[in-house]
Amino acid sequence: MTSQNISASVRDYLLSCGELNQFCRGNGWIDNKSLIFEVQSVDEFEATVAVWFTEVIMEGTNCLADTRMRFGKLRLSLDGQGHVLSGRKV
Repeated sequence: MTSQNISASVRDYLLSCGELNQFCRGNGWIDNKSLIFEVQSVDEFEATVAVWFTEVIMEGTNCLADTRMRFGKLRLSLDGQGHVLSGRKV
């Protein structure tokens, strides 16, 4: 699988996974439009990915209270074709 295909697979996974919520500290939600990632290493069955995103923090009245940039790293398990199977915080 090419690096472009792996990047597409990683992006699809990150947009729907729950692992990124571990990096939120304000009990907010992830603004998917802000998601940036970098594949730092990859081998046949594993990839390490650095991720950046904006956490949107709301007040009780559904008013925007704050936004915070967040960063973290995930180690992703890949199948033999480069599709992401699962991930865990590094």
